[in-house]
Amino acid sequence: MNTTLHARLLAWIDAHFDQQVAFLQQVVRIPTDNPPGDTAPHAEAVAALLEGAGWPVERHAPPAQQVRDYGMASIVNLIVRRPYGAGGPTLALNAHGDVVPPGAGWTHPPYGAEIEGGYLYGRAAAVSKSDFATYVFAVRALEALGVPLAGAVELHFTYDEEVGGLLGPEWLLEQGVTRPDYVIAAGFSYAIVTAHNACLQLEVTVHGKAGHGAMPELAVDALQAATRILNAIYGELPALKKIRSSVAGIGSPTMIVGRIDGGTNTNVVPGTVTLKLDRRMIPEEDPVQVEAQARALIEDAVRDIPGITLSIRRLLLSQALRPLPGVAPLVASLQRHGRAVIGEAIPAVGTPLYADARLYGERGIPAVLYGAGPRTVQEANAKKADERLLLEDLRRATKVVALTLLDFLNSE
Repeated sequence: MNTTLHARLLAWIDAHFDQQVAFLQQVVRIPTDNPPGDTAPHAEAVAALLEGAGWPVERHAPPAQQVRDYGMASIVNLIVRRPYGAGGPTLALNAHGDVVPPGAGWTHPPYGAEIEGGYLYGRAAAVSKSDFATYVFAVRALEALGVPLAGAVELHFTYDEEVGGLLGPEWLLEQGVTRPDYVIAAGFSYAIVTAHNACLQLEVTVHGKAGHGAMPELAVDALQAATRILNAIYGELPALKKIRSSVAGIGSPTMIVGRIDGGTNTNVVPGTVTLKLDRRMIPEEDPVQVEAQARALIEDAVRDIPGITLSIRRLLLSQALRPLPGVAPLVASLQRHGRAVIGEAIPAVGTPLYADARLYGERGIPAVLYGAGPRTVQEANAKKADERLLLEDLRRATKVVALTLLDFLNSE
């Protein structure tokens, strides 16, 4: 271990931290709510910032009609390639720019990027625009050392994680635009995430027959049928609780209905009702089998109701992230530097969330999630009102990532 190089690297990050925070504020202040998913303006702004610093930026936009069919308004994925000497690995650093809409209850403007009490407040301040700043400044610190490096770093800034990543990392990998040797994807806590759940999302439309509220016997009530489906879904939860993953941090499968739409007016029997279901699968489950079971559960719930028909559409089927054999050196490096910088042991665990890292893992690329965040994702108010990032956590994560890049790329 070269303690002199390490000290220089950490000193550079400290000396440029105000610049890093200002960069993050610019990234947070541009809304990227998904839906509606009009994210290209943010990508162009980030590209301009990076090009202003002298880094060439590649823009990769999926076909416009494909984006519209996907349910988004615009996507431009960014790749920044920083090639060094021959003989070393390529490490990709991936963060996503799209975010869930802010919702109500904020005491700070959700796109104000205000700083108070050492925290920066704003939607995606923690997940995951923070890691645009983490990764950019970790690479800048590495290059500022001026030492011989072997291999390459790629920054992958993508814009559809909230809807599955299929036109972000998935599309870039399918097009052959990139094929890194290792991936560090945006994190949200001190822990290094090496595994995460799979996710199935279904849209279930219950078709009945609308009718006057004064003569409900002449109608077929879709909402009454939908309650059967809701009861069947939530009736499964005790059985799911009994299933436990062997991966620390993941727990049991879950299933919820996250959205219900239907009916036309207070005095009209609903003719259609739509439910949107989210089923999280632990890594040990078979997604094909789980989807078949979910469809059967829904169909069986209303099979005996005359006049009721169903349409079931898959919205998303994401695979689990599972640890690959090649991930061990990456985890070891992050843990070693995490302990040194943060002053405590950094666990390698699973998470019940799902993320874009799985898309790299599915292609055999060792991938972990690590970046700026508190000890637990709950502390950051992620996806809730007053999402926030402790700025010292941004500084620490940048140092850990920069030191890990040095481990893998220092040719000396």
